[in-house]
Amino acid sequence: MRRLAFSKMEGAGNDFVVVDATTEPFILDAAQLRRIADRHFGIGCDQILVVEPARGSDADFRYRVFNADGGEVEQCGNGARCFVKFVHARGLTAKSEIRVETLAGVISPRLEADGEVSVDMGLPRLEAPLVQTIDIDGAPLEVVILSMGNPHAVQQVADVDHAPVASQGPRIEHHPRFPHRVNAGFMQVLDRHAIRLRVYERGAGETLACGTGACAAVVSGVAGGLLDSPVRVEMRGGTLTVSWAGEDNSVWMKGPARAVFEGVIELEG
Repeated sequence: MRRLAFSKMEGAGNDFVVVDATTEPFILDAAQLRRIADRHFGIGCDQILVVEPARGSDADFRYRVFNADGGEVEQCGNGARCFVKFVHARGLTAKSEIRVETLAGVISPRLEADGEVSVDMGLPRLEAPLVQTIDIDGAPLEVVILSMGNPHAVQQVADVDHAPVASQGPRIEHHPRFPHRVNAGFMQVLDRHAIRLRVYERGAGETLACGTGACAAVVSGVAGGLLDSPVRVEMRGGTLTVSWAGEDNSVWMKGPARAVFEGVIELEG
């Protein structure tokens, strides 16, 4: 048995198990990660976040993200905010703004005076044409396809409460148009500065919040002429603020993050 210390954290209801691997290598396999994420037999979380030493001289840390299915992914915006709170609470840094390596590149999250965290999520990459049509169960579906370091397909819906997230989300995630799978966003526009959003995340299912999904939805709305920055993004677990000034500008996301509890889990292997 291996004993693993962890912190349980959440950002707008998107919940994480955070592991400090700055002094010992992170060697868990996919089966162990799935056990950690299991809400009945493990700790329970949407993603596992790993803090590692930076590999390059231009960053303070390396940030790895594993979905509940054990697969490693490029980025997680809500997790990035928790990452900042974690390294401060552990005394791993005193900087208010840090540079963090991810599979999608270096990001720069910043601890704000109000206790929330802002994250420079980098440049979005929109596919052309802006609105594309994919086939879902024999019916055409219009989506905006873009990357926030990880892939997203965002559709506009009249009411997120009645959107077919549970039935349509997995079909979009595994659509052959997306060989590496995709996060499916369901966006309801409230006004030019506010949306409601639900996201079916690849490898995790629907989560209470998705930071990169919030960024992707706002980018799709601003690019499509539906929204003006900044935008309040209301999700089931909480609210984020996303700002984007348009092409060639980074997307900024601001929101809460907090520790829930700490513990130790025993894992086989």
